[in-house]
Amino acid sequence: MKRVVIALALLLAPLIAGAESDAPAAAATPAADSAKLDPFTGADPAAGASKAAVCYACHGPGGNGGVNPAWPKLAGQHSSYIYEQLSAFKCGTLPADQRTAAKCSDVRVNPVMAGQVANLSDDDMRALAAYFATQKPVPGLGDKATAALGDKLYRAGDASRGLPACAACHGPSGAGNSAAQFPRVGGQNTIYAATELKEYRTCAANNFQNCDRGGVGKAQMMSTVASKLSDAEIDALAAYLTGLN
Repeated sequence: MKRVVIALALLLAPLIAGAESDAPAAAATPAADSAKLDPFTGADPAAGASKAAVCYACHGPGGNGGVNPAWPKLAGQHSSYIYEQLSAFKCGTLPADQRTAAKCSDVRVNPVMAGQVANLSDDDMRALAAYFATQKPVPGLGDKATAALGDKLYRAGDASRGLPACAACHGPSGAGNSAAQFPRVGGQNTIYAATELKEYRTCAANNFQNCDRGGVGKAQMMSTVASKLSDAEIDALAAYLTGLN
């Protein structure tokens, strides 16, 4: 009897060893998939791709604009920033007494975007942000007539007015800083960029009250900067950003 047991053990040993050797490979599969996830939102860009078609109606295929220059390009924008802004739009759809419970750090009220984010879950917003961050941005054409002024303001600012260089936060090529949630501005639509800078400026003039842009957090820095800019300087900067890459 002992001989039979020993024989069975010897026959089964390779099978057991084989099963054990397969276990680590199975466990490693989720880790391999995690390499595809966006480091800031934790979402899979592929999941966002399946939800992005509706966004193309305003932001163009892949988020590269081309539909209306008053709407922003999203291609190559940092996922952390896109998610932050989508969350702010989502908070803008909530009644004021529900925003604290929803942990709203910023609120943006925009009729067009309100309709788009109303039915998006947090996972949806993370996935969309991850997807657009992977798209290659296409720069536009700046205005040569104002290029010198735009370049000076972007790269050097104006120390005499306490105006910092835009490049200090957004980088020499306008690529921004994803970790700090400073957005990519290089290649952005001129009209959109100018409109937003003026919104920031208006917010500062209103003592940061009832603002669509620049009312809270780090966005107040932009309001403070924009408050020092004239219309001509804003237009020059916006045109310069369009051709920056």
